[in-house]
Amino acid sequence: MAHTEWKDAPGLPDFSLLKRLARDQLIFLLEQLPGKKDLFIDADLMSPLDRIANVTILKQHEVDKLYKVELKPIFVLMFTDLVNADKVAGRFRRYKIIFTPQKFYACETVLEEQGVYGDVTTDEWNFYILPLDDDILSLELPEFFRDNFLEGDQRWVTTAGSALRLLQSVYGSFSKVYGIGRCAKMVYESWRELMEDGEQRTRQPEFAKVFLVDRDVDFVTPLCSQVVYEGLVDDLFRIKCGSVEFGPDVTSSDKSIKVMLNSQDKVFSEIRNEHFSNVFGFLSQKAKNLQTAYDKRRGMDIQQMKAFVADELKGLKQEHRLLSLHIGASESMMKKKTKQDFQELLKTEHSLLEGFEIRECITYIEEHINRQVSMIDSLRLLCLLSITENGLLSKDYRSLKAQYLQSYGIEHLLTFANLRQLGLLEEQQAGETLTVMESKVGKLVNDKTVGKLTDAFSSLAKKSNFRALSKRLALVPKSGEEYDLRVPRDMAYVFSGAYIPLSCKLIEQVLERDGWTGMEEVTRMLNGQEFAVTEARSKTDAQRIVLVMFLGGCTFSEISALRFLGKERGCRFIVVTTAITNSSRLLEALLDNSA
Repeated sequence: MAHTEWKDAPGLPDFSLLKRLARDQLIFLLEQLPGKKDLFIDADLMSPLDRIANVTILKQHEVDKLYKVELKPIFVLMFTDLVNADKVAGRFRRYKIIFTPQKFYACETVLEEQGVYGDVTTDEWNFYILPLDDDILSLELPEFFRDNFLEGDQRWVTTAGSALRLLQSVYGSFSKVYGIGRCAKMVYESWRELMEDGEQRTRQPEFAKVFLVDRDVDFVTPLCSQVVYEGLVDDLFRIKCGSVEFGPDVTSSDKSIKVMLNSQDKVFSEIRNEHFSNVFGFLSQKAKNLQTAYDKRRGMDIQQMKAFVADELKGLKQEHRLLSLHIGASESMMKKKTKQDFQELLKTEHSLLEGFEIRECITYIEEHINRQVSMIDSLRLLCLLSITENGLLSKDYRSLKAQYLQSYGIEHLLTFANLRQLGLLEEQQAGETLTVMESKVGKLVNDKTVGKLTDAFSSLAKKSNFRALSKRLALVPKSGEEYDLRVPRDMAYVFSGAYIPLSCKLIEQVLERDGWTGMEEVTRMLNGQEFAVTEARSKTDAQRIVLVMFLGGCTFSEISALRFLGKERGCRFIVVTTAITNSSRLLEALLDNSA
């Protein structure tokens, strides 16, 4: 627990203003329909809306009834049916559709086709950014990843550009913008166009440097099991919009409890970035300290007791409640991970990252698939194997694919096509790895022996980009070196000292060099599309606050790694992401819709 103090780092901007702006605009839109009104809300908007304007605020502005609508793909059609039904019944009502974060032409076309265009008014709620914590901002667009990277639908590019414009208009100009990836470049260009069209403000910036990074620049990081506390909570309990629901196995009661996870939770704020192996020791010490604080009551006189009750007791009770929940969550995670043989899983992942014992890793993955341990986990391991090995040998690809489809269903065939399209799970093409020597050996020995030899020859014939990137950027610490997780020496601690997140390493290197100079080989292996643009000068403190925008999702492991980097360098990172992601969310987005 040695990395909890900041080294003379600057303070963070106050992002509560973004919430107020969003709430004020929503209230303005609601008041355009005076009197009592019913509100139909897209299910995906329920949690973000609750963070901006809760039920009490909505009731104050004459919202009578709230309806959650689950039928997202046909939301507008459902609404047009309602309008037409009212027409037939002779009921007169006023209708308004509020699109957020922006209105698309296709929606208005549907209204016109259904014959209700003249009966309905439409508007936009420009709700671009939701602050989840002091240093985490989210666009709450989980669909961004599939739409942009798989479908090639670029409609959200303007939304991301608008989010940057909002941040600049509220917190001042950016002095330097770095980025890598095709989408990052488009978002930058969209933001520049929006700035040229709008009015320019000259106020001093609160953060100056911005880094835009595409999710497909680094798929390895989100595919790895998370082992920092916040990441593990997200993997096992699913953090949604900054809060998590702990069930009876955590609360030790018959009730589930919804808990906000942010820096206001004094227990959580101290363990969120810690490797899970350190968490129990901290919680145990915290419990002892809390008991000591309670024990102070003994021997107090009346005045001292009154002061204790007025000043300390409420805080101690709240801390005790939170401590109990996090101890319960830790115990629940330990049970689940022990049941899943988590250490064996991590060992396999680390071997894949290091490029050792690949044949043993394939055997482990086959067992995982055939035992039907977890559909998503099996897919995750297959993708991790493919990316780290620059694709699978044909015989391995076909065998593993057949076993997967047999275990989990033939309907996942199209999922494999999606994964191949994104380069997540690929079959090596003929001639990529076979050497003349290996072909000759193949005639002399049986297939199983060739399989083992193939692993050795493939690295000689063609080095994968991940292996070359890993070596060039020192992403994987040398095996055999002791790594003290209690006193981390680099960002690799977020993966038990086995791997430094590629995305975070790129950010570190570019900021050190103030650009991409000297990283030409790295960018070439990442398919280029890198840029660094100087926009304006800024004050010194602003230079020490860096805004990092992940396009396609960001993991809590990456956020923890950037917090560590900030503490080491005396700067602060603010993460802006299209959504929080992890291996499950990323792969679920790529499952064929019919599966």
